[in-house]
Amino acid sequence: MARVLVTSELPEGALDPLAGHDLVQPASDDRLARDELVEAARDVDAIVCQLTDRIGAELFEAATRLAVVATCSVGYDNVDVTAATRARVAVCNTPGVLDETTADLAFALILSAARLLSEAEREVRGGTWTDWQFTGHLGRDVHGATLGLVGYGRIARAVERRAAGFSMQVLHHSRRPTGAPGYVADLDSLLPQCDVVSLHVPLTEETRHLIDARRLRLCKPTAVLVNTARGAVIEEEALADALEAGRLFAAGLDVYEHEPAIHPSLLAAPRTVLLPHIGSASVATRTAMARLATSGVADVLAGGRPPNTVNPEVF
Repeated sequence: MARVLVTSELPEGALDPLAGHDLVQPASDDRLARDELVEAARDVDAIVCQLTDRIGAELFEAATRLAVVATCSVGYDNVDVTAATRARVAVCNTPGVLDETTADLAFALILSAARLLSEAEREVRGGTWTDWQFTGHLGRDVHGATLGLVGYGRIARAVERRAAGFSMQVLHHSRRPTGAPGYVADLDSLLPQCDVVSLHVPLTEETRHLIDARRLRLCKPTAVLVNTARGAVIEEEALADALEAGRLFAAGLDVYEHEPAIHPSLLAAPRTVLLPHIGSASVATRTAMARLATSGVADVLAGGRPPNTVNPEVF
């Protein structure tokens, strides 16, 4: 029987793959501080964590029994994979199971931002809507527009499938040629062509502030920018400046560089839809993500090699 640290509450049934193991869970759903997480990891064989848990080199140095860390997310920038590999600890993530749900949310942001739905709803709820106006809340059409996908993984391709129903022309950019129709090799060439830009890249040193002030100036002033990837892919203050100056029409964001903190200029910026990182937040999808993570842990503890291991070289 192994000892498994589960850093936060998971949906019903998600812990079933770990039946028979000794589960260690915080007394409340408050996030463990970094030093508390390191201390809690000292005598465990496995960790099931969330993207908000920072699993760094100091934890791997302290947790000498540790065999596997599973993060309930596709992105794993919250885990120092280099340090994990050095410590011979497997790292698992949850690819595949959240693609469609996150694509739904990305397309919802496209529609909401382009049609200024947040501003319109605030007017209704705030009691300031007093009369119908022919020129009120004029947004941008999504149907027939050109959508640019930055990154072309599973979620981006799921967004592309949804765009077909709106007769959108879809272009995409990725680091390597995809061989698929609509591929644009240069991001700087893609941006000026798009009415909507949707971000779908992992957070790496190469993608940090990928969309900065210079690239925002390449976008059409009528364009909409959507981000369901990682917040740090966008230079947030530059985005707020572009919205304030009218150099960008609207933005829909589900992720932020320092979440849950949001840059004050973004909160004040016009024509924004701001959501609290809910891209995969459906009952079925979050349950599937958690079960995939706990199944990965169970496989490693049983001597197996789960296919969702991001550093298989540890085996």
